[in-house]
Amino acid sequence: MSTPKDLRYSEEHEWVKDENGNYRIGITHFAQSELGDIVFVELPAVGDEVKSDEPFGSVESVKTVSELYAPISGKVLEVNEELEDSPELVNESPYEGAWMIVVEASDKAELDELMSAEEYDKMTVGE
Repeated sequence: MSTPKDLRYSEEHEWVKDENGNYRIGITHFAQSELGDIVFVELPAVGDEVKSDEPFGSVESVKTVSELYAPISGKVLEVNEELEDSPELVNESPYEGAWMIVVEASDKAELDELMSAEEYDKMTVGE
């Protein structure tokens, strides 16, 4: 699967999509493929604050439990509640159906620290 060019990426394998000043966040195809079959997703509540580079939730796979790290700081505006009943969406649709949270960024300068698709591919594939 190709890495979407319109997103930004963290070293912890989260992606960020700018939606008119709010930011949709999920995990990358690479991350879900490394984790294996996802069986549980734990996410924050609407209204919670997340801080860049700190855990905001976790995903549990048949192999392991992995923390999710916020790529940017801000207030949680939306949570993908569909993942509670259908955690397998993370494996099936990491960039569309399995977004995790939408955040109102408290410091938009943090976006500049995230990687482009090309930089992320270089980190994960070593091209």
